[in-house]
Amino acid sequence: MSTAFLALLAIIPIVVALVLMVGMRWPATRAMPFAWAACFVCGMIGWKIEVLRLVALSIQGVIIAIGVLIIVFGAILILYTLEKSGGMETIQYGMQNVSKDRRVQAIIIGFLFAAFIEGAAGFGTPAALAAPLLLGLGFPAMAAAVVCLVFNSVPVSFGAVGTPILVGFGLLKDTVGHAVADGQAAGAVMPYANFDGFARVVGEWATFMHGPMAIILTIFMLGFMTRFWGPERSWSVGFRAWKFCIFAAVCFLVPYIACAWGLGPEFPAMLGGLIGLGIVVWGAKMGFCVPKEEWGFGDPAKWDATWSGTASQNTSTHFQAHMSQFMAWLPYVIICVLLVISRIPELGLKGWLTAQKITYNNILGFADISEGITYLYLPGTFFILVALITIPLHKMSAEKVKAAWTESFVKMKSPTIALCFAVALVAIFRGSAVNPEGVPSMPLALAETVGAVAGGIWPFLAAFVGGLGAFITGSATISDLMFAEFQWGMAITQHLAPSIIEAAQTVGGAMGNMICIHNIVAACAVVGLSGREGEVMRKTFWPFLLYGVVVGIICLLLISFTSATF
Repeated sequence: MSTAFLALLAIIPIVVALVLMVGMRWPATRAMPFAWAACFVCGMIGWKIEVLRLVALSIQGVIIAIGVLIIVFGAILILYTLEKSGGMETIQYGMQNVSKDRRVQAIIIGFLFAAFIEGAAGFGTPAALAAPLLLGLGFPAMAAAVVCLVFNSVPVSFGAVGTPILVGFGLLKDTVGHAVADGQAAGAVMPYANFDGFARVVGEWATFMHGPMAIILTIFMLGFMTRFWGPERSWSVGFRAWKFCIFAAVCFLVPYIACAWGLGPEFPAMLGGLIGLGIVVWGAKMGFCVPKEEWGFGDPAKWDATWSGTASQNTSTHFQAHMSQFMAWLPYVIICVLLVISRIPELGLKGWLTAQKITYNNILGFADISEGITYLYLPGTFFILVALITIPLHKMSAEKVKAAWTESFVKMKSPTIALCFAVALVAIFRGSAVNPEGVPSMPLALAETVGAVAGGIWPFLAAFVGGLGAFITGSATISDLMFAEFQWGMAITQHLAPSIIEAAQTVGGAMGNMICIHNIVAACAVVGLSGREGEVMRKTFWPFLLYGVVVGIICLLLISFTSATF
């Protein structure tokens, strides 16, 4: 069976999901079971995988989904706990003292705060925390979800203390070692001496691709926000905040780039977000680069019905402080501290936490299909723990605690159905690499077919392959794991620098976060938009396309201006 035909089969589940969700506007709870069934059938037809193995892979996917659902539940629980305790209204009161301008708030919370969370935790956590925070500040649910999904792109390649690069390209260790040995034998000057050096170079090139988008994307998204959710329906209203966008982007980029080039891929997102957040909040208070005229979403009574979801929507413009700002923000501070100390190996806690794992081995008798849940290491576990700690911190009554937990459980029905089928589909995609036919996996068949017709424009398309991987799997790290060897092969075949092409791959995986069903379902769940995932995807596709085009052009320029083979 030809690779092209396999690619045609592999794309069917993706097309089914897109047609049902985007075209027919079905909720993910209805669309994803059909997409999973299509993937199941294609696995039998094209890859000759036995039914029992496909069921085992699906069970593996459900186990993975449980970890994601814990994150979603924890994020929802934090939101409702703070709402019931008065903490959210206190935060709203404080943010108004920084700036009442929704454009400024979108940059501070959606871009910088989320960038820090991405650097510390990754794996969809930023949107799960930042989107409900924007919702609580008075953003329409649709705007909050889209803004946070799109902004969670620039920091992603360096998210979770460098996991997408350090782990995502881990399968290239031997390949890089052989390349270094061959290069040294031939007398070639290599820009790296081992895999760690290669990973660092990939991160350096990635900053060249992400960097311009930090400025372009912030300006574009504010225009996008005012065009689709502003009372004026105007791009220009958002663009008027361009000075603040550049100020915020530069405050983020200076430590971001300095860390990537000076320290490696572990801390650019975390320190870029943290340092940038501190400077920008101070600047906003001082009115530095802040637009003279405050902008808001207008009277909530006049909002289009499609803007809001089922989560409680703040429509007040007058807020009251029920506690100190420190006490209101303390749950988020505790979450950040826990995420940081649990993600840095040198602090000693990560090893113990990751060792606490519920493992399911030999699922349905298949020795190579196993999965586990590192239940203490999950960000969602920290969210739940902090929600419990918040009860005495904010002196919550039993009635308020009960209301917060009840509402959180009620909100979990739709994302549970959607995510279980979505991640089961992903598991079949990944697991199709093991098949009796010895043919490429579903994702590789797609990538190889695209590569075969790309020719000399591969540098322009490399990031889109990374985006495809993230769209399918919901993870930039898994996208890198899936396509790293393929991208290396394409680079060698076309005499391109592998480090630059792999950088485009990891940047593509980052921008793919905007459109992946996995993240969209989670983000929709925390702001009360479950069932409207297709609407969100229709919005996030355009910034994704913009990101890919800009990165493709930068990649072509980098290839043109460097003579390095490796």
